[in-house]
Amino acid sequence: MKEIFVAPGPNPMENSENIDGRVAGFWQGLWHGFIVPITFLMSLFKEDVGVYELHNNGARYNFGFALGTIMSFSGGSGMSKKSPKSDS
Repeated sequence: MKEIFVAPGPNPMENSENIDGRVAGFWQGLWHGFIVPITFLMSLFKEDVGVYELHNNGARYNFGFALGTIMSFSGGSGMSKKSPKSDS
């Protein structure tokens, strides 16, 4: 239970390779941010699903993740605006 109440801090796995020998960058961060609603729900029921890739390259991954999350939660809001109708 104590793992639930941890504060964010430095990522010791930053710039280190994962099992496949890869380090996540901007594009993977963007994708992970975009699918965050789905992965969050899956992580509630499955222990092997994570929301955030720990093996990342730092600021570029974080920027992509934040941008993808913003896009995910704000997508389609501009499409709902109605255009003004002409009276002619």
